[in-house]
Amino acid sequence: MTDFHDGTRCVHAGLPAPAPGEPFLPGPVFAAPYHLDPWQGPAATPNGYGRPDNPTRRLLEAAIGELEGGDCRVFASGQAAITGLLLALLRPGDSVLLPADGYFPVRAFATDTLEGIGVRVQFAPTAGPYPSFEGVRLVLLETPANPGLDVVDVADLAARAHAAGALVAVDNTTATPLGQRPLDLGADLVVASGTKALTGHSDLLLGYVAGRSADLLDPITAWRTTTGAVPGAFDAWLAHRSLATLDLRLARQTANAEALARLLAGRADVTGLRWPGRPEDPAYPVASVQMRRMPGVLSFDLGDADRVARFLDAARLVAAATSFGGLHTTADRRAQWGDDTAPGFVRLSCGVEDTADLVSDIAAALDASLAEGPAAEPGGVIRAG
Repeated sequence: MTDFHDGTRCVHAGLPAPAPGEPFLPGPVFAAPYHLDPWQGPAATPNGYGRPDNPTRRLLEAAIGELEGGDCRVFASGQAAITGLLLALLRPGDSVLLPADGYFPVRAFATDTLEGIGVRVQFAPTAGPYPSFEGVRLVLLETPANPGLDVVDVADLAARAHAAGALVAVDNTTATPLGQRPLDLGADLVVASGTKALTGHSDLLLGYVAGRSADLLDPITAWRTTTGAVPGAFDAWLAHRSLATLDLRLARQTANAEALARLLAGRADVTGLRWPGRPEDPAYPVASVQMRRMPGVLSFDLGDADRVARFLDAARLVAAATSFGGLHTTADRRAQWGDDTAPGFVRLSCGVEDTADLVSDIAAALDASLAEGPAAEPGGVIRAG
């Protein structure tokens, strides 16, 4: 359905052909074993055992593949997808280049696990400068980077990496396939967390890898089958159901981010504002050309942890939570998870609330946070995302 616009493609992606009496999206198929043909065995059916085979999962993979422009394999989480990609493609003695400002758990995995099995790990900032790609097996990019929101020119970097014999994978979590299509820009693989804006309801964990080369996807698929890092049928069905509203959700989240960027830019008590859709942002020259729409995520600094707590305590429409891309506006002080960010650094994910309400609430909460007072007590345990 490449000749249709984003909203239409999201609504129809991966749906089976219409059949009288059948639903638009079939309900989830729950199965560990399936009936096999007594004579032909698994050769007679695409379904043999639930770990490698599930029709609900295949429909979701078809849907995401349509949006990314390649074949897709879904995983139990974004972290399962990205670590599976790295472990399936890298061998002892290989060299991998990772974003120094990218998702912190991936960097920790690289130094804790990849280096331990003999993979040489290098880091470079998303915005550069980059070292030579000679001798590098894989370059992993994250653009816009999480949580700092820097952007890299994927087409230019992919051309330079390929010239040196390196593969290029792009973490597309923040942008989503409606924000950019890395495979069209020259990347070999796309990896992402579907937990966040892609599914957008904060009710499931999901990851995926997409590409156009069977030589790259086959070992990743085999790794998933061997390790069992597959999502359950109900999560796959929920994710597919949620894709239909992706275009609508992103439109409101982007509009909210733009309005909040204007608000925050005008406040002397807020520093370090980053949003790649803002013309004054360092990432804007590349993002405005490369990206089809801007993310609903921005970041800024409130100076210290206590002020962040006061801000969150005063806000009525901003929840203290990790992850991003959901229907509800959330803010995450990344340093509390051990991320190497400043104590007052905030990643704010815009939900789909009315823009005027959100801007008014955040402005009032920022004003209230300037008053000295005890920091709010944590409301509970939240897992980093």
